[in-house]
Amino acid sequence: MAHHGRVGRDGDTDGALEAAIRDLLATRAAAATVCPSEAARKVALDRGSAEEDAWRPLMEPARMAARRLVDRGEVEVLQRGRVVDPSTAKGPVRIRRAR
Repeated sequence: MAHHGRVGRDGDTDGALEAAIRDLLATRAAAATVCPSEAARKVALDRGSAEEDAWRPLMEPARMAARRLVDRGEVEVLQRGRVVDPSTAKGPVRIRRAR
């Protein structure tokens, strides 16, 4: 499937974002967090996008990927250092391994 410079919302993208979150957390200390934008940037880069802001359309899909990982008990979403419900969180969030 060709992507023609755009990153579509599909199962392939969803899986890539979930994998990116897992991969990023795996390279960090156990208590470390990552930003959804890091996963979005990683997927855009892995797909060879040369556009500087190609990751931006992946931000909401990255947050949705984090929500799915929360539902599976793999990660927690934090805001201001506290675990929050990712479906209602507004604004910047961080992701960490579930405790």
